[in-house]
Amino acid sequence: MKYAIVIPDGCADEPQESLGGKTPLEAAHTPNMDAIAAAGVVGRANNVPDHLPAGSAVANMSLMGYSPLENFTGRAPLEAAAQGIELGAEDWAIRCNLVTVQDQVMKDFTADHISSEEAANLLKFAQEKLATDQMEFKPGVSYRNLLLFREGEVAAPFSDDTRTTPPHDLTDKSVLDDFPRGPGSAWLSDLMGQSLELFADHPINKKRIAEGKLPATNLWLWGLGKRPALKPFKDIYGIQGKMITAVDLLRGIATLIGWDRIEVPGATGYTDTDYAAKGQYAIDALPDTDLICVHVEATDEASHEGDVAAKIKGLEEIDAKIVGPLHQALKDQGEYRIIVLPDHPTPVRTKTHSHGFVPLAICGTGITADSLSSYDEPHAEKSDLSFDQGWDMMDYFLKS
Repeated sequence: MKYAIVIPDGCADEPQESLGGKTPLEAAHTPNMDAIAAAGVVGRANNVPDHLPAGSAVANMSLMGYSPLENFTGRAPLEAAAQGIELGAEDWAIRCNLVTVQDQVMKDFTADHISSEEAANLLKFAQEKLATDQMEFKPGVSYRNLLLFREGEVAAPFSDDTRTTPPHDLTDKSVLDDFPRGPGSAWLSDLMGQSLELFADHPINKKRIAEGKLPATNLWLWGLGKRPALKPFKDIYGIQGKMITAVDLLRGIATLIGWDRIEVPGATGYTDTDYAAKGQYAIDALPDTDLICVHVEATDEASHEGDVAAKIKGLEEIDAKIVGPLHQALKDQGEYRIIVLPDHPTPVRTKTHSHGFVPLAICGTGITADSLSSYDEPHAEKSDLSFDQGWDMMDYFLKS
């Protein structure tokens, strides 16, 4: 038996007035997702408990079959694992975005999609001017970076009670009421403030402004935590998996649960990603794995930008170049199951992640078709198949 999971990140949404009251999933031309729905079952899953942050870290951990109530320690430790960074028992990882804040408003949580090279240079400058012996700025991809606080003479000022706000939750909103709160908040806020002064006249920002781009005004620190202890997926479910993604968060989860990672040339984590390459690499991986998971960030990025047309285009690309070819390859090789579902909703209206159920569709060997024939939110609402605790879905998918 072969298994496949396709995750169109953040694709669940609300009805759009501009789409005649349809959601992007309803409006998009997705015959291959609908074929899975028609051949199998449609349902819904709630991947984020109400009291946890409605972000991809919690949601994808849940989607992979791990209760975030027991396993979630923060987003940054997952991304540290993706980079091969070993965290000691008392070490902390902190997500470190490069952002554009103007007039106390989060203008762009990606600093206008700053390049990885520019980001690395700014973080090197921050390391020289702001860091202590226990601090290390670690460049990642574009605006997505890390700050490590290692165990040492000075105790970490943070605790599990420290609260931070993801910058993508603040798009076009005031940041004044969303600085860190709780233990260590003054330390984090002060460091963010120092970076504002440090970057103001940096040559990279001067060059970006001259080129008509937004500057990286400062660091935004959030998602901190210690390393989680996740049991290997194979020990729990009896099969081995592989992950295709361009996002460090998913790479990190894959690493921590013992999955191999497949790096796809042209996979960007944005709307310009190479969908066809992701589909082909997934097909090529089938002979050597029990389960292949393909994560696509494009639909989430389109939502963060409030771009409903880009979200629909992303869904149609995923459907045509990933879901369709992969489903056919699975059928051709023998017994299989495939599931399509996002991690969380990301409404175009709010431009940020939200709590709530997401639609899913499963078909394949041993799955008896229900009466629903379309993959979208309204059809999922009609289904009796519901996972109030999203982490229960994996057991159903693999073993039902």
